[in-house]
Amino acid sequence: MTEGAGIRTGNLPEDLTAAEAGMWQAFRNGSVYDLRDGDADVDDPHGTVAWGPERTVRARIVAWLLLDGPPALPGRVSALKLAGVLISGTLDLAGGTIVPYVELQGCRFEKEVLLPEARFTTVRLVDCSVPRLEAARLQTEGDLHLPRCRFHGGVRLTDAHIGTDLLLNQAVVHQDRRGRSITGDGLTVGQDLQAEMLESYGELSLRSATVGVSLSLRGARLVNPYARPALNAPQLTVERTLYLTPAGLGNPLLTSGVTPARGTRMQRFECRGGIRLDDGRFGDAVDLEQARFVLEDDQELSLRRVQTPELRFLGERPERGKVVLSGARIVILVDRWTSWPGPGNLHMGGFTYENLVPLDAFPLARRLEWVSAATAEYNPEPYERLATVLRNSGEDVDAREVLLAKQRRRRETLPLAAKLWGYAQDWTVAYGYRPGRAAVWMAVLWAAASIAFSHAGHPPVNKDSHPEWNSSLFALDLLLPVVDLGQAGQWQLSDAWQWLSTAMILVGWILATTVAAGATRLLRRR
Repeated sequence: MTEGAGIRTGNLPEDLTAAEAGMWQAFRNGSVYDLRDGDADVDDPHGTVAWGPERTVRARIVAWLLLDGPPALPGRVSALKLAGVLISGTLDLAGGTIVPYVELQGCRFEKEVLLPEARFTTVRLVDCSVPRLEAARLQTEGDLHLPRCRFHGGVRLTDAHIGTDLLLNQAVVHQDRRGRSITGDGLTVGQDLQAEMLESYGELSLRSATVGVSLSLRGARLVNPYARPALNAPQLTVERTLYLTPAGLGNPLLTSGVTPARGTRMQRFECRGGIRLDDGRFGDAVDLEQARFVLEDDQELSLRRVQTPELRFLGERPERGKVVLSGARIVILVDRWTSWPGPGNLHMGGFTYENLVPLDAFPLARRLEWVSAATAEYNPEPYERLATVLRNSGEDVDAREVLLAKQRRRRETLPLAAKLWGYAQDWTVAYGYRPGRAAVWMAVLWAAASIAFSHAGHPPVNKDSHPEWNSSLFALDLLLPVVDLGQAGQWQLSDAWQWLSTAMILVGWILATTVAAGATRLLRRR
């Protein structure tokens, strides 16, 4: 066969098989070339039933049609639309410019598909079996659709540029020789990247990828039992929302994002392996509602330095592994206390948020446990951040409780003497956050001392000039270290009464000092 023969006239090349001749004519007509026989088991592209030569076309002929195919019939637009076809050999379109529309449905590829640096308008592979897709630096003006496809040796989309949408819904992707399922480092998607109910076995890598609208992994299942994360996407940029949420199982015509009807069976997002979203930028939100994370002890759900207006941390509590929010900047944190891991498995150093929107019951005691879980060693920052957020929302009482908890946590790190002084401040005025407690202590001690001193012997120091004995004023004069009521120095006490008066003076100084320390802390905070 002479390459290019009959191209200008549209005549059929001489050595085409019957299947290839039919494909050639369908291409010129822009119609679907369907070789399915109607038996679901036979037509299953992922099944074990072999397809014979009557359903087989050579990859070289497919490439010929796409790169330098015959003209369309009058009044028609040429397009490659195949259904139920086996493509033998390696389909190599590397570096080519493909103008015709391409849609393959329920097809099998015998060998890998090579599309690096190729240019397309729109490409749709639907429910196809592909050994491997190699498409680094691929460019499309429109969509790249790969729904329900199965890739046995991975997908490579490094530095690819997709003009509108990238669809991987219900695709099944196994790892390549390097342990990656999908390699999309530097990928750019003009609009949505939808990978709902995706099954990924290996590392899904989206380092420095950019998505123009939303990235949806609703109902996806990511599995990587190896050292690398199951989702590795540092410096990911999503202009709107990242969805790691459930998907409704049912009507396939429902568009992404439609709320499923009540009673619809749901499939949760599940990740068996680490997730790395460090330094990500998300324009609207990161949504983890009902997400399930199955981590090993050395794996992390890492959100270091993430920036987003809203984080919906509403998934299932990880039994193992760590959740890291160090340096993240959030405007609104929506969460449940049942979603956060326990002590030692939560890290929030430098984590800032401006508003808290707890779902279900999230009492302050639980919130303090949340902060404590993030500070295996004492760190004032999480307490102060929580107190600031509560104060800004008008919850001053809760804010004071948080700061009191901070002082109590700090006390455990102090040497013995400072710790004892801390207990004194706590018992008396609660580190200045409950100043009314000092008045209660003062009133109780004053009343008890007044009654006790009413039975004490009290010879005057100066028999010629002394005030009238008043046990209540005497007790109050001892308790108030600065104010002189003219009683404490006028009477001689002996034995146990002298020790009691000395103790009253010491207690008075302790109360005064703790009140002063608490007031200073209160003024400094304001």
